Amino acid sequence: MDVVVLTVDQDGSRSGADRVPFALASLADVSARLPFERTVGDEFQGVLDEPAAVVAALEALLRSGEWNIGIGVGPVETPLPDQARAGRGPAYLSAREAVTRAKSSPWHVRAVGEGDRVRALESAIWLWAALLARRTPRGWEVADLVDEGLTYDEAASRIGISQSAVSQRAAAAGIAEGRRARELVEYLTRTALGGDR
Repeated sequence: MDVVVLTVDQDGSRSGADRVPFALASLADVSARLPFERTVGDEFQGVLDEPAAVVAALEALLRSGEWNIGIGVGPVETPLPDQARAGRGPAYLSAREAVTRAKSSPWHVRAVGEGDRVRALESAIWLWAALLARRTPRGWEVADLVDEGLTYDEAASRIGISQSAVSQRAAAAGIAEGRRARELVEYLTRTALGGDR
């Protein structure tokens, strides 16, 4: 079975606090085939088979900017074990290679797997990451409210600013472009997994 294995390593962990517990808490609601768990030291891993779940996990990790993210796409040995760290197969090997490459790559994220589909997925993630990196806390505030389903008018009321100010924040944060990028990453993940999910 083809899956996405995410192997994630804390960037600059030797000079900072352990952020793994916070990351695991932020990913607890992501629908994973094998939930995220710490593997060793400042690294954690999860196995996902739904494109929307991959996108949700990536957005949470890219938002913080504190991680080297390795994305391995491909088959794993079945039956799956009870824990992500006990799994085996090409997707695990690809994720290991990817997280090592991520440490010296744009936006600290790499995807490894067979074929051009995985390269296209990686390219889209880099572009999405560049967009997300420019968001300020105010931009994220508006983006989160819009993701909850609020209109710009409703977001303005919630924040206590004008609708015009919300529109300006949304434009600066690239909210419309971010939605399209997220859709593209989800589509390319589905394609990389074989297109039948």
